[in-house]
Amino acid sequence: MIRSLAVLGIATVLLAGSCQKQQAPAADVWAVVNGKEIRRDEVEKYYRTLPQASAKGSDEEVLSLKLNILDELINNELLLERARTLGVEASDGEVEDKFTERKSPYTEEEFQRQISDIGMTVDDVKRELRRQLSIQKLINREVVSKIAISDQDIANFYNENRDQFNVTEAQYRLAQILITPVRDPQLRNRQSNDATTPADARRKTDMLNERIGGGADFVQLAMDYSEDPNSASTGGDLGFVPESAFNQAPPELKRAVLQLRPGEVTTVSVGGAYRILKLLSRELPGQRDLNDPAVKENIRSGLRNRQEQLLRAAYMTVARNDAKVVNYLARQVLEAQGKLPAAAQTPAVNIPASGSTPAKQ
Repeated sequence: MIRSLAVLGIATVLLAGSCQKQQAPAADVWAVVNGKEIRRDEVEKYYRTLPQASAKGSDEEVLSLKLNILDELINNELLLERARTLGVEASDGEVEDKFTERKSPYTEEEFQRQISDIGMTVDDVKRELRRQLSIQKLINREVVSKIAISDQDIANFYNENRDQFNVTEAQYRLAQILITPVRDPQLRNRQSNDATTPADARRKTDMLNERIGGGADFVQLAMDYSEDPNSASTGGDLGFVPESAFNQAPPELKRAVLQLRPGEVTTVSVGGAYRILKLLSRELPGQRDLNDPAVKENIRSGLRNRQEQLLRAAYMTVARNDAKVVNYLARQVLEAQGKLPAAAQTPAVNIPASGSTPAKQ
């Protein structure tokens, strides 16, 4: 018994010693996801792409934004790891194809200047494209493929919301591709493609109109290139807009829409931004019947979107539950009671005193 206690005591001491020897992460390691480090420079790189980076926000505002970026990088790393495990990581060919599409609206010099301005390299861009493509393939397999909307689901929704389908005035179902001449922090298109100057916006608009004229799919182009954060993910679909709503729109926009026939596309420039508009359908006043294909498709699309958002959130929660994640930056923020922790402070630059010279290394 005494021998057993002695052995237990030795084991306890050894275990305590090994725990004490576990090294704390380096100061620039802000999170660890299943053993994979996410370092400060990754967060800073994404932060520099945002307009807020050039604004003089408070320490709290800047730190809050960086915490959000870090949390998104953690989620992306978890999803990318799952994509690798399931064998759906994007191939080199897929990445190169998307990279070529991403560059297509610009000359080589313009493209290099754009990525250089935000502190990124070609390798950074390709790495981000691989991550985006891989995550989308994972979501398509694990989430989108599992969504099933039955005819009964559609009928139930119609019967519970019949008043929504009683049209009191003419309505226009529109899709748009929005191009703005300024950087957008809320950009959500699949190519992460963002025009940042008036010249960029004009070239991008011309390129898209040329593709549309050549028969390219409007929905896919909107998902890849539209700078509208609210409609890019749905292929630019704005839903049904009542005719009276155009009374508050700029005259050129109202005139362009009212002259469109279903299936036609037009481009309108307002305030330096360009809207490539497609009229999907025009609905006359009256009660819409469930047998109307447009009604069915509208309901089906809405139910699919709701279900996809729910399943995405649940899938991400399960991925976090199954992972080992340590957010060191968040921990340090709490320990610093909301103040800027040492790990997040900008390193001081030593300026030599007058008449002195920097010490040689």
